[in-house]
Amino acid sequence: MEKQRLDISGMDCTNCAMTIKKVIEKTGASDVSVNFTTGEAAFVLKNNDLNNIVQSVKDLGYGVAIAAPEQMHTENHTHSHEEEGIFRIENLLIFCALLTAPLLLHMFLDEDSILNQPWLQLILSTPVFIVGCFRFGKSAWESVKIMIPNMDVLIFVGSSAAYFYSIAGAFFLHPDHAHSYLFFETSASIITLVLTGNWIEHLSVKRTTSAIGELSKLQKSTARLYSRFAEGGFMEVEVKDIQIHDVVMVSEGEQIPMDGIVTEGECWVDESLISGESIPVLKKKGDQVIGGTLCKEGNFRFSVNRIGKDTTLQQIISLVKSAQENQPEIQRIGDKVSAVFVPVVLGISALTFLLCYFVFNTSSEVAVMNSIAVLVISCPCAMGLATPTAVMVSIGKAAKQGILIRGGNTLEQLSEIKQIVFDKTGTLTTGEFRIKNIEVLNNTSLSDVQNLIFSLESKSVHPIAKSICKILKSTAQLVELNDVKEIRGQGIIGKHQNQSIELKAGNLAGELILLKENIEIAHIYIEDEIKKEVKEVITWLHQKGITPILLSGDKKENCENLAKEVGIKEVYFEQKPEDKLRVMEELNKKAKTAMVGDGINDAPALTKAYVGISLGGATDVAKKSAQVILLNNQSLIQVKEVLSLGKITLRTIKQNLFWALLYNVIAIPFAAFGFLMPMFAAIAMACSDVFVIGNSLRIKTKVLN
Repeated sequence: MEKQRLDISGMDCTNCAMTIKKVIEKTGASDVSVNFTTGEAAFVLKNNDLNNIVQSVKDLGYGVAIAAPEQMHTENHTHSHEEEGIFRIENLLIFCALLTAPLLLHMFLDEDSILNQPWLQLILSTPVFIVGCFRFGKSAWESVKIMIPNMDVLIFVGSSAAYFYSIAGAFFLHPDHAHSYLFFETSASIITLVLTGNWIEHLSVKRTTSAIGELSKLQKSTARLYSRFAEGGFMEVEVKDIQIHDVVMVSEGEQIPMDGIVTEGECWVDESLISGESIPVLKKKGDQVIGGTLCKEGNFRFSVNRIGKDTTLQQIISLVKSAQENQPEIQRIGDKVSAVFVPVVLGISALTFLLCYFVFNTSSEVAVMNSIAVLVISCPCAMGLATPTAVMVSIGKAAKQGILIRGGNTLEQLSEIKQIVFDKTGTLTTGEFRIKNIEVLNNTSLSDVQNLIFSLESKSVHPIAKSICKILKSTAQLVELNDVKEIRGQGIIGKHQNQSIELKAGNLAGELILLKENIEIAHIYIEDEIKKEVKEVITWLHQKGITPILLSGDKKENCENLAKEVGIKEVYFEQKPEDKLRVMEELNKKAKTAMVGDGINDAPALTKAYVGISLGGATDVAKKSAQVILLNNQSLIQVKEVLSLGKITLRTIKQNLFWALLYNVIAIPFAAFGFLMPMFAAIAMACSDVFVIGNSLRIKTKVLN
């Protein structure tokens, strides 16, 4: 079932996302995912009222907008954490900072200074506290009501404690010693610094979610549509108005607006968007072109064959979005910790106050400040950001290199692979056959042999015949043949100048025999071309301790020859589809095994593999049989890249979780024993988030090897 999506603004951390997810699940929706970093909630509606779900989320204090179908495949028009108008986080931050600055100055002035007057500090801090109530208070209260207290609870309790403690001490309990109870700057600085951290975090998170935006920018908004009523034959129209079978004109230097088939003209197209290969590809009449790719040289017309969400580019964007929603198993560690973190911290904060005041006999103000510092320092955001930010960056990096990954959990699975199975034809080899050698017999000329082979094979639909014709096209000529007949599994026969001509398979693998009047006149030796970088990839797999395996339906001799040439030691040959399934089951019992296949004949085995990797063409991005789709079908180098990416991603997630956890383990005792003022605790909290995001962003710069 297709998912409904909501754009949600106002989330401050992953605990907010967990709160929203819980509320949506309570309405009865299924398959719910709420992504803090993209600001999207996705779920499957059953008999639910969408408006009821929207209102439930709004009641938590978040902004909600229903994503229209066309928005689901474009760049997020409103980032998750941004409010509109005067309530944008930048405006709130400036407003709070202007009022907080003079409050901080009072610490450096004499007691008689006007900035040390309780009434002035109350006036300056109250607007900041009100902003904090609206920004954090409502969300905190709603999260407590559903028993999933979020990070806003810590911020709100901490700032409120400092604010009301100052009012009570300065105006009611000890007005004669008011200066000893003035912690209004603590309340204001907590709110201002958390807002600062949120703002920095939002800027950083935008960088982790840039992949969809960059892909969306490749979609042109207008196209030149053929119309016999238009001046010059073409008119500029909106892409959304284009229909299937419409004819569109593309000139040199332009992006192709959508998918279609070339009907007139030729051009060189940069398809690095969908293949990761920057070398331009020649497109001529009858060839498929992909929307978003660039016409580097030439002009052509094409007939549109895919529009809207069916285009290759939109399918890629959809897959990237879906993958970013699907988080690895390791995410559960962070989620479980975050879910219990806030209640535990509240308990530690209360215990800190009690121990300081009643056991260690500190003053009430010291006890309060220490307990507030514990609340502020203990934000679980860094832990919650550890996984999704790394997944976002990795999937975006992969998509821009022509690698589509169906889910964040696939990245974790890729890091665990110990064996990798390859199909032969179309995977390790190009599927294009070349003539290795022609041995001419019985005084026949080479040109006559080539002409006869070319003429016979031009009548065949067999893939090998097509490859041979492609090779001989420039050197051979067609001769007249009569009574041509192809005998499946045997060869092709015909008559030339009333003499029988036959081309049949020989006794050796890759051998064809040409006969005239049943007399052999030539032996033709052919071989399937090995794809680029195959030997490099196989060598790399051996170095990384991953065992490469060949699994093919081809003949024993062909399989063993290829395996020997590229360095594969374990070979399964003459395997039917049901045999491949059985082999995959056996291999998976031994170790976690990936399979690389063409996504069509190998679909069942790809599904059975621990990770299925499909070598699909640009138009095959919606295949359901594989978790990974490599769009560059001419090289195997992307196999190496995607396995490297899996290991890098998991390593980065573990680093993020380690540092986030270590940060809290170290910081909480420091705060509890009074070594961190609440203001500095707020700064440290923001820095921990930025550190985790920054570490995730490093994935963008890493070389996949």
